[in-house]
Amino acid sequence: MYKLYFAPGAASFAVHWMLIELGVPFEAVKVDLEAKEQKRPDYLKLNPSGLVPTLVIDGEPYAEAAALLMLLAERHPDAALLYAPGDSLRAEFLQTMFYLANTAQPAYRLWFYPEEGAGPENIEATKSAARARIEAVWRRIDGQLSDGRRFIVGDLLTVADFFGVMLARWSRNMPRPAHDWPHVADYLGRMKEMASLRETHTREGLTDWIND
Repeated sequence: MYKLYFAPGAASFAVHWMLIELGVPFEAVKVDLEAKEQKRPDYLKLNPSGLVPTLVIDGEPYAEAAALLMLLAERHPDAALLYAPGDSLRAEFLQTMFYLANTAQPAYRLWFYPEEGAGPENIEATKSAARARIEAVWRRIDGQLSDGRRFIVGDLLTVADFFGVMLARWSRNMPRPAHDWPHVADYLGRMKEMASLRETHTREGLTDWIND
């Protein structure tokens, strides 16, 4: 049994979606970020970073969205949501996953919270740099998808897709959202047809983007 601490549309979204896709039993606990519930002592005992997601597995709390996706995939190998060691696409899969986690996600953090980058006096410069980095990410992913593959890495649905689609959703109100790149747009159109993705939106009370 899993217990997921989540906030609608936040970095917990990908983990929530993957749990639904896996069809495993779990309890979902909503964390009110505006009320700073993630900074309360009881939550900080679970996740000292004061962020979502936190996933309790067999009574032990774990964090970091990308890591949780990888862990869930390993715990449920029958779902085949990652390329196993020895597979010819394993290296590309790992590279893409870390690229999304280490390059794309921090850039989004700076876009949404630019004062954290270089102080409140440099907000516009921080947002400009973050936007350039995010757009470079989607340009690169568009290139990967240009060979006709079904998913971000080859023709296998992997945790990179759960993470990547979440990041694409985050761009929806940016000057140039992810769907502005043609191959990414086609890919997102296919992904939006997944029942589990739509169900995640429903459970989190999110109505924008999914029907665009």
